[in-house]
Amino acid sequence: MWCQSCREAYEERDAGTCKECYEEASETEEELKREIDDLKSKVAFLRLASPLDDLASTTDLLLHAVLSPSGSNSATCATPAIPAHRAILISRSPVFKAMLENEMEESRSGIIKIHDVSYYVLRSFVHYLYTAEVLLDEHMACELLILAEKYQVKHLKIFCEKFMTSKVNNDNAIGNYAFAHRHSAKQLLEAALSLIIENMATLTEREEYKELVEKDPRLVVEIYEAYLTRQVNTAAKDSTT
Repeated sequence: MWCQSCREAYEERDAGTCKECYEEASETEEELKREIDDLKSKVAFLRLASPLDDLASTTDLLLHAVLSPSGSNSATCATPAIPAHRAILISRSPVFKAMLENEMEESRSGIIKIHDVSYYVLRSFVHYLYTAEVLLDEHMACELLILAEKYQVKHLKIFCEKFMTSKVNNDNAIGNYAFAHRHSAKQLLEAALSLIIENMATLTEREEYKELVEKDPRLVVEIYEAYLTRQVNTAAKDSTT
């Protein structure tokens, strides 16, 4: 969409674009590129992998498997297992592929036990394997990222990490920093650390900080090292200007 001055310039001279229109067009182009990249990633994820084409007989591959949750929320009563096609599980996760294509208990029984997960989270996980879509909140993103890392579903891990990164704030930065360390979530780690450093003055007053000191003092040391490094770099930059 051009502004009035650009439209008039185009009508008069068949040319001309003001700075504001140029910047707006550039931003729109970048947004479209990101959307296209996301769609390409989703299509690549949903495309069935080569085992279906390579095997002479795919009868066994197409048999159903079931994923059985055994989280704390489902321990007190019988929880229904979640059915899934072996072909989908094999094509989406190298861990499931190893379980179902080799002489393992899961391959013989068709039952894959998923520990420390609720039925609702596991159902969302399986739904994502089929559709590359899931409705996230902060808790669901956290739980699904853990599952995605465990079963090497990289597309889902990236998706959850982006969502969690967008939700980082002063109240959850310390918790997200510790979580990102445990699960090798670099983007989330950097976002949380940046926010922590910006609010170092109130860091020691937070309960999350006190818990981190007790549970993992190594991370506290890393936070202060990053803070001091930034201070030194800032000082060096100021001295050269």
